[in-house]
Amino acid sequence: MQRDAAEVAAYKRNGDWGETTVGDAVAGWARTRPDADAFVTVGTDGTRTRTSWAEYDDRATRLARVLAAGRLARGDRIAVVLPDGAAVHIAFVAAERAGLTIVGIGHRAGAAELRHLLGLTQARALLTVAEHRGRPAAELFAELQAEGLPLAHHVVIDSQAADDPIVDGEVVAPREVDLARRAFGPDDVFLLNSTSGTTGLPKCVVHTQNRWMYFHKLAVSAGEMHPGDVFLSALPAPYGFGIWTQHVTPAALGSPTVIHERFDAAAVLESMERERVSVLACVSTQFLMMLKSPAIETRDHSALRCMFTGGEAVPHERAARFEDVTGARVLQFYGSNETGALSCTTMRDDREHRLETAGRVIPTMKVRLLDAAGVEITEPGVPGSPVCRGPATCEGYLDDEGANAELFTDDGWMRIGDVCTIDADGYLRVVGRTSDIIIRGGKNISAPAVEAAVASHPAIALAAAVAMPDDVFGERVCLYAELQPGASLTLDEVVAHLRADGVSPEWFPEQLVVLDELPRASGGKVAKGELRADIRRRLTSD
Repeated sequence: MQRDAAEVAAYKRNGDWGETTVGDAVAGWARTRPDADAFVTVGTDGTRTRTSWAEYDDRATRLARVLAAGRLARGDRIAVVLPDGAAVHIAFVAAERAGLTIVGIGHRAGAAELRHLLGLTQARALLTVAEHRGRPAAELFAELQAEGLPLAHHVVIDSQAADDPIVDGEVVAPREVDLARRAFGPDDVFLLNSTSGTTGLPKCVVHTQNRWMYFHKLAVSAGEMHPGDVFLSALPAPYGFGIWTQHVTPAALGSPTVIHERFDAAAVLESMERERVSVLACVSTQFLMMLKSPAIETRDHSALRCMFTGGEAVPHERAARFEDVTGARVLQFYGSNETGALSCTTMRDDREHRLETAGRVIPTMKVRLLDAAGVEITEPGVPGSPVCRGPATCEGYLDDEGANAELFTDDGWMRIGDVCTIDADGYLRVVGRTSDIIIRGGKNISAPAVEAAVASHPAIALAAAVAMPDDVFGERVCLYAELQPGASLTLDEVVAHLRADGVSPEWFPEQLVVLDELPRASGGKVAKGELRADIRRRLTSD
């Protein structure tokens, strides 16, 4: 959906949007702090590779000169499918400087997701490392190209983007190109990323850099951040939470970012101690796994000031324990990849408001609650569906009129599919997630609430509650669980635990499925769509 020109002008006049990009920031730090760390990439084998600001800038420029040298026109789309680490950010800045729109795809994406996103975006090039999910990436490219996708070029870089890339099977050195004439500005579409794909095929969200530069300003204010901070972001880069915590805010501040190629709770806790991490970013699933790790009690967390979490419901009691153990404050933004932020908690909020609300509504996002008839709710504490309009929102979905009709109201406000309240002090609370509700006999049961209740069982490392079809009640609660090493668990033990904690019997799971590992979507969250499909298969085969 095209933004209103007057609205854009107002954002710039008010200082919400500006004229600088991530590439501009990187170039600036390369001049003033060339040898300082921009990234610390921790490999799956524990090796640490440091990338300086000068290396970041130089490698991005060299790759941009290859991408812009005749093969791809300004405005073409390039699909970037890279492991977490410095290379993906080098590639993102290279695309910005070459005037190419990034199609950001999680490196764990399977062939079906790749085909869908490449077809939807009509990407002209694919940028990868030599292997994708254990197979030669060149094989995958040839297969995708043979299926009729408009891919014309395959670019292969090494894991640190340090050497000259291989383009269409040949090593290509950088050429002299006038990048200043090609480079994107902050209002150009720099990224098409997908919804996390937990249900159905993902849609593509259209991003400019200015929306994330504005988000960066919100984050700096909420977390009282400064250039001396050290970030550790456990989120995949192509997704919204990963964009601001890895690509935008550290670059704008000139702060180093620690990135693990694969999340491992004990390894992340080690990095927090070794690198003196002060700002941690992770989804709720990840910090719960960290709390379960014995290393949480032995590692030094004295440098940690705050943890930004979200992506899933934040369990209050576990968040409080994380604060008690580490001394950090748990913060969150409420919003989505599409809306950006509607509200946030800050270092200045007390614990009750930090952990039991989604924070104060952000004034510039003009958040309103609507009732079922679409009428604005003005009375504090009355639940409704939030809509917003402001500088943090995306440009809508790519080439999807139906999805955009659902995302936007007729007068251009953006919806988010939850039920919320806003109290007299402006604090927002999520009281129902319309996408994650189990309806048992007409009773709405919050799946995140069930997950929070069972998470305190000592045998459970990670849990996900999903709806199980039922002929009588419509749906029942099915619990999927990933257990602690050496632990065992039965449904009766789960129910006994919940009963002892005084949990309402309506929330009790009626089926338990124990898996070695819960499936993850590309964005790092539990892939509930796969679990819903799995329980349907199990019921059919019984």
